[in-house]
Amino acid sequence: MSAQTENLKEYSPEELAAQPIGAWTGEAYRRVVGAIRGQLAVENLTQPHWWTLNHASGAPGHWTRATLTGRLTPYDDQNTDFNAVYDDLIARGWLTQDATGAMTLTEEGEAGRLRARERNLRVHHRTHEGITQADFITTINVLRRMVANLGGNGNLPENPK
Repeated sequence: MSAQTENLKEYSPEELAAQPIGAWTGEAYRRVVGAIRGQLAVENLTQPHWWTLNHASGAPGHWTRATLTGRLTPYDDQNTDFNAVYDDLIARGWLTQDATGAMTLTEEGEAGRLRARERNLRVHHRTHEGITQADFITTINVLRRMVANLGGNGNLPENPK
């Protein structure tokens, strides 16, 4: 455990219940996403690169630029030019695009995706230190409910397969 988690104070249920959820979810987002982006940068990748690699790997030949951009845009907070991301991955030899526009990972792309995945797993494990699976599941369900309560989609993203 890190020094930060070793020095984590205990608070009463009343003190915790009075905390502003927006402040805590915002801080968690910045920390988690910052750590992931930092690890991806080691591979000269951005989060949109990572998303593209995973989608192309999970459903080879399924995604075109338009369909994948439509899928990823709701998660993007960086005003990403997705065509530039696709072009970069094609230029690296990590992604191909056939005559119909369908994109598929190459062997080099899959190798890069697996390296990035390993880096992201380190962040995942560090993020989950000291948190039981039951607590994590409860947290996700609470956040899903809050999103739905405020008019958002609290359902998990669908798998295109």
